[in-house]
Amino acid sequence: MNLQTLLVLIVAGACVVGAWSLARLVPLMQGARDQAARGRALQLLTLFAPGIAAAQQDPRALLVWQPLAGTARRLFAEEFAALDRAAGATFPFTKDSVQAAHAKWTADWLAWERTHDAEYKLKAAAVSEELRESPLLRARLDAVELEKLDRYQRRYEEYVRVAKALQDLV
Repeated sequence: MNLQTLLVLIVAGACVVGAWSLARLVPLMQGARDQAARGRALQLLTLFAPGIAAAQQDPRALLVWQPLAGTARRLFAEEFAALDRAAGATFPFTKDSVQAAHAKWTADWLAWERTHDAEYKLKAAAVSEELRESPLLRARLDAVELEKLDRYQRRYEEYVRVAKALQDLV
C-alpha cells in the first residue's frame, strides 16, 4: 500500500465519519427547530390572550388587536398555522368571534339608546312640570332637548364607526 492509497483511505474514512456525524445531527437540529417553533407559538398564544379577553369585554378592542394579529400572522405563518390547527379555527379571532363582537356592540348600543331616551324623558318631564310655575323655564326645556339630541348624535356616530369597522373585519 503506498502513501497515496493510504491518504485516500484516510480521507474516505473522514468523509464517512463526517457524514455519519452529520446524519446524527440533522434530527437533533430538526428537533431544535421544532422546539423553537413551539416556543414561538406559545409566546403568540400568551401575547394574544389579553386581546381575546379585551375583545370579549369591549368590541372596540378588536379594532386594535385584529390588525396586530394580522401582522403577526404574516410574520409567523407556520406558528399561526399550528395555533389554527390546535384551536380548530383562525387564531386568535375567528369569524364567529368578530360577528359576536359586532352583535355585542349593537346590543350595547340599543341598551344605551333605551337608557338615554328614558333619562331625557325624565329630565324633560321635570322641566315641563316646572314650566307651569315659570314661563322662563321653556328655554331650559329646549336646552334639555338639544342636549339629548347632541349626546345621541355623538354616541350614534361612534356606534356607526365601530360597527362598520367590525363588519369590515368579517
